[in-house]
Amino acid sequence: MLGALLQSAIAVAAAARFDGATFDPVVLDGIRAGAYPGAALAIGTADSILYIKGYGHLTWSASSPAVDPQRTLYDLASVTKVVATTSALMILVDRGRVRLDAPVATYVPEFNGPGTNAITVRQLLTHTSGLRADLTVDTIRGARDAAALLRVVYAETPRITVGSRVVYSDVNAVLLGEVVRRASGMPLDSFVAHEVFAPLGMTETGFHPARAVLSWTAPTGVWRGHPVAGVVNDPTAAKLGGMSGNAGVFSTVQDVARFAQFILKRGLSPNGSRIVRAATVDTFITRAAWFGGKSEARALGWQAVPTGEEVSSAGTRFGVHSFGHTGWTGTSLWVDPDRGVFVVLLTNRAFQPRTRKPFTTLKRVRGRLADLAAEASDARR
Repeated sequence: MLGALLQSAIAVAAAARFDGATFDPVVLDGIRAGAYPGAALAIGTADSILYIKGYGHLTWSASSPAVDPQRTLYDLASVTKVVATTSALMILVDRGRVRLDAPVATYVPEFNGPGTNAITVRQLLTHTSGLRADLTVDTIRGARDAAALLRVVYAETPRITVGSRVVYSDVNAVLLGEVVRRASGMPLDSFVAHEVFAPLGMTETGFHPARAVLSWTAPTGVWRGHPVAGVVNDPTAAKLGGMSGNAGVFSTVQDVARFAQFILKRGLSPNGSRIVRAATVDTFITRAAWFGGKSEARALGWQAVPTGEEVSSAGTRFGVHSFGHTGWTGTSLWVDPDRGVFVVLLTNRAFQPRTRKPFTTLKRVRGRLADLAAEASDARR
C-alpha cells in the first residue's frame, strides 16, 4: 500500500496543480492503507485557499458522518503549541510583556529548582532547555489534580546540559502556557480566544468543545466500544483540565488555514489590522536552533528544517526557511514562506488505525502533499 502511495504521488507530480487530480489520490491512499478513517486538507497562500476538501468519515464506519472541511473538528494535539501557545507568546513579546531571553523564573517564580534559574523563555521555545521530553504516565496519574501536576512541572530540572541540543519536550510547552498566564493575567484559553482566534475569524477553534459539536468532532479513542470525541487525547493536558500549553485545542481545517494565512501575512488579520509586528513574526519563524547532522532544527515554537526524520512530514521540496508542526493525533501544518504556500492536513490517526505503522504512512502522506504543493506552486510562476 505504501508503494501505491508513492506511485500515485509520482504519477501526478509531473503535472501538479491545485486540484483533486493532484492531491486526492495521496490522501485517499492513506485511508486505504488504514492510517486514518478520514482527513481534511487545505492548501493555500496568504490571500487565498487554493484547495480544500474533506475525505472519508469520522470513523471506519461508512454510516458515520463524512468529513466536512468547514465543520469537522479535530483534536490538534501538539499543533496547539503553535496555534495557541506560540502565537500567544508572539503577541506578549511584541507588547513587551515577555522577554525571550529572560529566565522563565521571571514569570513563573516556582520554577526555581537546581539548574533551572538560567533557563530562558527562548530555550523553552526552541526545546533546548535540557528538560525531559514528557512526564511519565505514572507521574501524571499519581498527581491528585492539575495543581499537583503543575507542582511536578515546576520542580523539573534539566536532564542534559542546557542549550546543548534539541530535545522536543511537552514540559517546555506546559511551562510556556504558564508564562502566558502569568504575563497576561489571563488563562491561556481566554487569552488566545480574545487575542488570536476571534480577530482571525477562527470561530470553530478553541479548548473544551461544547457538547453540541461532539457529533461532528473526529474521535481519537474508544471507551467501552464507543468512539470518544471532544476529550483531549493528551494525558498531560487532560490532567490539567483539558487546557495546556502543549495540547487541547480543537479546530477545523478551514480555521487552521486562516491561522496559516495570518502567519504568511506576517501578523495581519483578515481585515488588514495588525495583531503582531512583522519583525516579531519573522523572529519566531526563523530557524533558531540546529546542532547539525541528522538532528532536528527548531524555530521559536515551530519545527524547522531539517526535521531530523528519515521520512519528513515537510517532504523534500519545501524550502530551507520552511516551518511547521505536527500533532500525535494525526494533525499537521507546514508553511513554505519562500513560495508563500501552506499545507494543513488534519486526521484522526489516533482512532483505531488499521495498519501496523500508521504514523509512518501518515508522514509519507504529509511529505507527498508538501512536495506536490511545492510543485504546483512552482508551476504557477
